[in-house]
Amino acid sequence: MGELMKAPMLFSQRFYMSLLAFIGLIMVYVTRVNISVAILCMIKNPVVNATLLNMSSWSNAENSSKRTACGEGRDSLGAGLSNKSELQTGEFDWDKLTRSELLSMYFYGYIITQIPSGWLASRYGGKRVWGVNMLVCGICSLVSPICAKTHVYLLYFVRFVLGVAAGVTFPCLHALLGKWAPPLERTILTACTFSGIPIGNIVTFSISGVLCQSGFDNGWGSIFYLSGIFTVLWVIAWFLMTADTPAQHKWISERERVYIESSIGKGAVKKVRFVPWLKMFTSRPLWAVIVGHFCSNYLAYTLITSLPTFMKESLNFDIKQNGVLSSLPYVCQFVSTVSVGHAADLIRQRGWMSTTNVRKSFQVISFLGITLFVSIVGLMRCEQRHIAVLFLCLCTVFNSLSRGGYVVNHLDLAPSYAGILFGITNTAGTIPGMIAPIIAGALTPNRTADEWRIVFYVCAAVAAFGAVVYFFLADGELQEWAVPPDVKIKMDILEPHMITKDKPPSLTTLLTPDKVNHVPETAKVSAQEVQQENEVDSEKLQEILKSDENIKIYRF
Repeated sequence: MGELMKAPMLFSQRFYMSLLAFIGLIMVYVTRVNISVAILCMIKNPVVNATLLNMSSWSNAENSSKRTACGEGRDSLGAGLSNKSELQTGEFDWDKLTRSELLSMYFYGYIITQIPSGWLASRYGGKRVWGVNMLVCGICSLVSPICAKTHVYLLYFVRFVLGVAAGVTFPCLHALLGKWAPPLERTILTACTFSGIPIGNIVTFSISGVLCQSGFDNGWGSIFYLSGIFTVLWVIAWFLMTADTPAQHKWISERERVYIESSIGKGAVKKVRFVPWLKMFTSRPLWAVIVGHFCSNYLAYTLITSLPTFMKESLNFDIKQNGVLSSLPYVCQFVSTVSVGHAADLIRQRGWMSTTNVRKSFQVISFLGITLFVSIVGLMRCEQRHIAVLFLCLCTVFNSLSRGGYVVNHLDLAPSYAGILFGITNTAGTIPGMIAPIIAGALTPNRTADEWRIVFYVCAAVAAFGAVVYFFLADGELQEWAVPPDVKIKMDILEPHMITKDKPPSLTTLLTPDKVNHVPETAKVSAQEVQQENEVDSEKLQEILKSDENIKIYRF
C-alpha cells in the first residue's frame, strides 16, 4: 500500500481543535486548583494578642541565633508568623480537617463521572458532553464565594458538583483525539492539548496570590469570580468552533479529512455500539495504564492540593512569594511537556524505537526521576528552600515524561474506545486526589519539616511501584479486542484500496456521499463488481451496506 497524502498539522483543523482543548484544560485546572491558594487567605490565622506579639519580637531580636536562614522565627507562635499582617486576616475559622475535606471534595465528585462520561463521549460525541459540563464548572466557580459565606457545607456541595462536571474532561478529550489524531501525531497532539494542565496551574498559583491581597470581594472572592467568567466565555467558543469528528467539521479540507480517517484505519468508528468490557478488564496493557495513571496522579495531586501549604508551613514563603514559586514547577512542566510530545513522535517516525518501547521508556524514566527528586525534596530544610523549589521543578519535569507514556497509551491500545479507557484509568487516577490531601494533612499535624518529609517519601514509594508495574505489563500496539466488529469488516475491504499518492487510477473505497458530491453517478459500481475485485464474501458486503444507509461504493 502506498504512502498516504499527509495533510500538514500546523494551522489544520486538528491543530485548532487541540488548541481550543488546550485552553479548555487551562480553565479546568483554574477552577480545580483555585481553592488551594484561596483557602490560605480565606481562613483565620492564629490569634495573638499585642503584648504576646511584642514579647515575641523582643525575644527574636535578643536571640537572633535562633532565627532561621529564612528570616523568620520558628517559635511557639507557629510557622511563618512574622508580622501582624499575617494574623487573623481570613474570614473563616476552619480547622485542618475541614480544609483537607474541602480540597478532597472535588475528587469525590470527579470519580463518579469517569466511566459513564467515557461511554457517553464515545457514543454521542465529546464536544457536547464536555461543553455542557464545562458550563456547569463555570457556574459552580461563580457561586462559590456566596456558598462559602453562607455555610461550609454548601461549599462542600459546590466543590462536589464541580468535580462531577469536570470529571468528563479527560474521557471526552480522549474520545475526540481518538477520532482526530493520526497515529504518528498522537503524542504531539495529546502533549500540546495536555500542556494546558501546567499552564492552568501556573495561571492559578501566580495570579491567585496577587488577587488574595489585591483583588475585590476580600481578595479571595475575585479568584472564583474571574475563574467562572473566563470558563463561560470558553464554552461559547468551544461550541462554535469544534466538531466531534473530521467528517462533521464545517471547515475541514477534504485532504485533511481523508488523511485523518485513512491513517486511523481499523481503530476508527463513529459511534460505539458494542464495548468488550470483559476483554478490557483482563487486558494486561490496560492494567499497566491503570497503575501508571494512579501513581503519576498521586504526586500530581499531592502537589496541586498541598504545595501552597508546604511552601507556607515548611519553607516559610509569604503569600505573594508562595503563589509565584508554587507556579514555577508548572512552568518547567509546560516546557518539558511540549518537548516530550515532539520527541516521542519523532523517535517513532524515524523508526528508532517501537511504540511499545517508547511508551515504556518514557514512563519508567518518569517514575524513576520522580522517585529520586521527590526524596531529595523531603530532605530540604527551610534554610534550603530555594533548592527545594528547584528539585520540585525537576519532579514536575520528570512527571511530564508521562505525556509520552501512559497518558497517550489509551490511543495506542484502542482509539475507538479511548474515551472509555481513559474513564476507567482516570477512575483509579482520581483516588489519589481524594486521599492525597487527607494523607498530607494527617501526616503534618504540627506543620513541621520532618512531617512534610514523610509526605514526600510516600510519593517516592508510589512512583517506584509504578515504574516496576508499567515496565512489565505495558504495550503500545492496537489490541485485537479494540477493533469494533463492524469496522473490522469494512476495513477488510477498504484497506487494500486506501487513497494514496501512488495508487493506480482504478480503485474502490467506501465514502459518504456528503463528502463526494463531485463523483459522477457513472462512477458507481455494483456490489457484485466489488466482490469480484476485492474477493470478499458478498454477505459481508451486504451487511456493510445495510449497517449504514449513507454508505455508497465508488470507483475512481
